[in-house]
Amino acid sequence: MAKVTLKGFIKVPGRDLEAVEDELVIHRQLTLEEPGCITFKVIQDKTDPCRFDVYEEFIDRKAFEQHQQRVASSDWGKLTRNVKRHYEVFE
Repeated sequence: MAKVTLKGFIKVPGRDLEAVEDELVIHRQLTLEEPGCITFKVIQDKTDPCRFDVYEEFIDRKAFEQHQQRVASSDWGKLTRNVKRHYEVFE
């Protein structure tokens, strides 16, 4: 199976920014502990604090889909429901 890579960015509404910054610490830790996670980087833009660049790699489609399922039901998933996501996924 082929590695899956997700690249892009999210735009966080200003009213949610502080909570997203706080929860990101936990989200990052949980993601890096997932089986099949190779790389997980979310970096806040220096000129636009509401933009976060995202780069993720998983060993295969199954690991990526399991990550997506976990996130959907997590505190991060609930908190970021108003976030605009601009991603591309490559296999």
